[in-house]
Amino acid sequence: MPKLVLASQSPRRQALLQALGADLTVVPATINENSVHGDTSVELAEGTAYAKARWVADRVDDAIIVGADTIVLLDSGEILGKPQGTGEAVDMLSRLSGMGHQVVTGVAVINSGNGREKVFHEVTRVFFRSLSQREIEQYVATGEPLDKAGAYGIQGKGALLVERIEGCYFNVVGLPLPKLGQTLMEFGISLL
Repeated sequence: MPKLVLASQSPRRQALLQALGADLTVVPATINENSVHGDTSVELAEGTAYAKARWVADRVDDAIIVGADTIVLLDSGEILGKPQGTGEAVDMLSRLSGMGHQVVTGVAVINSGNGREKVFHEVTRVFFRSLSQREIEQYVATGEPLDKAGAYGIQGKGALLVERIEGCYFNVVGLPLPKLGQTLMEFGISLL
């Protein structure tokens, strides 16, 4: 079976794959995410995921490289990235309170041995319950939201903020596992 390489330093993405028993190597891509452009959130997520996977594929021989990028998108079309501090995290969560939003994850899979590539995405709709200012501030004080797009982690205490989701839960954590598993099968890696 080919070697699997995750082009991400995200501990959540690594944990998701390891929970499935994946034997993987982590090689974080060093790219300037601000240099990737797209007309839509899907193009941006897929483009960033591809840039990460391509960077690693150019440096690792004969492996299956997985790159991913997750974007949180308000209904207005505004993208919420990772907050730059607690004040911005409080602001983001206040804007998400009582509202629905989209989580878009772009994924790129590249076989660095033969050049085969596949890029895809998954969209999940997440609905927050109405949050009090105190709840928001308590959650931000945990430190959990500071390294996550949209300032929350659904797999942690952030689960307490979510009313419901429509679509793939794992996508909100950082990798759409059902689609990724099918794609890896096409590339000769079975996680079953």
